[in-house]
Amino acid sequence: MSQSRTSRRALLAAAVAVPAAAVSAPMIAAPAAAADVPGGISVVQDWQPLVLAEAVTAATDAPAARVVKIAGTDFLQMRGGFTCAFTADAVLGTLPPAITVPKTMRGVCPRNNSLGVNSCRVEVNTAGKITVFGATASNDITWVTLDSYSVVMA
Repeated sequence: MSQSRTSRRALLAAAVAVPAAAVSAPMIAAPAAAADVPGGISVVQDWQPLVLAEAVTAATDAPAARVVKIAGTDFLQMRGGFTCAFTADAVLGTLPPAITVPKTMRGVCPRNNSLGVNSCRVEVNTAGKITVFGATASNDITWVTLDSYSVVMA
């Protein structure tokens, strides 16, 4: 009897297909066993606000993070936006203490379109520090939205 395996590419495609906004709505309670069903989605850590650095101002949709399990794989997801005046790589803030990551995690997020550059790298290290990369003195970052940040934790 063959055993089915799910590739990381398929898991990532599933994570992108489940927008953060759709999954953030209250979910119908299910028995614990249902959370472990292959292809199932469960919330490991619900949305919690990020601790923002002083140079960052939260948008109306304040930045937050959570951990979800999709088909048995944990994903760190972030949502919300902020304004800033970054002219170099800069610290956005930190994850809430209840959320820890096992390794440095990198994702790409939309930013203000400047000189044709409209995305930046957002990195979370094992200490929970969140850093935004890509700003320069001639190509500053004035806002970022984290809604597309969804990274495999394993």
